[in-house]
Amino acid sequence: MSNNPVESVVIVGGGTAGWMVAASLSNLFGKRLKITLVESSEIGTVGVGEATNATIRRFYGRLGMTDFDVLRATQGTCKLGIRFDNWHQKGHSYFHPFGVYGQEVRQVQFHHFWLKMREMGDQTPLDDYCLGTTLAMHDKFTTPSPNPPSSLSVFDWALHFDATLFGHLMRDFAIDKGVRRVDAKVSNVNLNPDNGFIDSVTLEGHDAPLAGDLFIDCSGFKALLIEGALKTGYEDWSQWLPTDSAVAVQSESVGEPHPYTVSTAHEAGWQWNIPLQHRQGNGHVYCSEYISDDEATEVLMRNIDGPLSSDPKMFRFVPGRRKKAWNKNCISVGLASGFLEPLESTAIALVETAIEKIRLLFPDKSMPQGCIDEFNDMTRLEYERVRDFIILHYHATARTDAPLWNHCRTMEIPEPLAHKMKLFKQRGHLVKYRWEIFQPASWLALYSGNNIYPEMYDPRVDTFDMNYVRKSLAEMKKSLQSAMEPLPSHGEFIRKNCYYR
Repeated sequence: MSNNPVESVVIVGGGTAGWMVAASLSNLFGKRLKITLVESSEIGTVGVGEATNATIRRFYGRLGMTDFDVLRATQGTCKLGIRFDNWHQKGHSYFHPFGVYGQEVRQVQFHHFWLKMREMGDQTPLDDYCLGTTLAMHDKFTTPSPNPPSSLSVFDWALHFDATLFGHLMRDFAIDKGVRRVDAKVSNVNLNPDNGFIDSVTLEGHDAPLAGDLFIDCSGFKALLIEGALKTGYEDWSQWLPTDSAVAVQSESVGEPHPYTVSTAHEAGWQWNIPLQHRQGNGHVYCSEYISDDEATEVLMRNIDGPLSSDPKMFRFVPGRRKKAWNKNCISVGLASGFLEPLESTAIALVETAIEKIRLLFPDKSMPQGCIDEFNDMTRLEYERVRDFIILHYHATARTDAPLWNHCRTMEIPEPLAHKMKLFKQRGHLVKYRWEIFQPASWLALYSGNNIYPEMYDPRVDTFDMNYVRKSLAEMKKSLQSAMEPLPSHGEFIRKNCYYR
């Protein structure tokens, strides 16, 4: 047994990522672990991320917080998925839900039955067999049944929230658990000359350096520790993800909030629209090779309904990941570890998975290389698989009206993505890996949404009576419609259960 446990953790950088780490570790270890978080009130955070994935609810649930607690505290709304407008073609929409499609029968996945019916002339959309999508398209919302009667009743949901307010919620929780906050800028990172580990950080206005056993870099794009001090290196993915800029602005809410995010493709990028209780979040992610900053800002402003409530804020980024998320005694989390555009709301989800790996592989002071290697390998796989899922949105387009879409449609894609697409096209097989945020139903949503269909369905389908299959699918669709009709609108649900006052 190790008799050399980590006694002190220094987190550099606050914001959503830093305070999520602090909240989780303080909840796990209590006061047995000394945790200090350094952030400067003079340095702003990116703070534009307002949409999450369903895993966020499990994260704050482990801290003892309820969905309604968090929705109220962050002025949040409910998210059943993302609607993609103009991505496949102009005027075309598809929906990516947090949910499953239909019911599996005798270990044959539902989409194979749907494909058979499609071959026989039934053009019912796949969306009609998903409860989450059905609710979203009718602006309805309810929480899932804790004991769903069948897989047809299964769906999940996430949150739209004010990321700054969520960071404050995590901060208050962590401080209450004993985390020490230091308001200061890091002026120097001091390395051990013998092994290259970080010994301490020097803080402006403080006489003594702040020492620690384990350092967690949550300093955002600056990556003060993992890159600035340790020169870890960065893997650039711009050849597959050419967008490199974003402009974000807030606006006043207009009308009832939708229970989903809207992503609208433009000529040189795409726009997000995220409804909160008190405002709306908007942004335009674009490729600066094909549009100027001023033009990108004008496109965004032209496609916002309500009056603006903030000034536009510009960002530059390089899509990719740190070559090592854990280097020596430093672990990078959030933007310090890598960046993928917020098309599928993965920024906070990747913070969650990083925290889970820290919990799983928490080291002693020797920083065992096996733990480091496992952490880095898992992180690499997660980032690459999220990367490939985002690439698919672009590559599957049928748009020919602009240079960005022509480039993405015809570009060579990473081999793992090509492998997945090949297996689906040849056999309708949905590949599932262990370290992957997006599960088969998500890939199916993108394939069907972009009119990508297999050359064949599972041959076991032909062992079923087709009249039975046809009747079963009709009953599934009818039951979803019946289940949806008496439910409250999303706006009514928010006002009744978790309205911010």
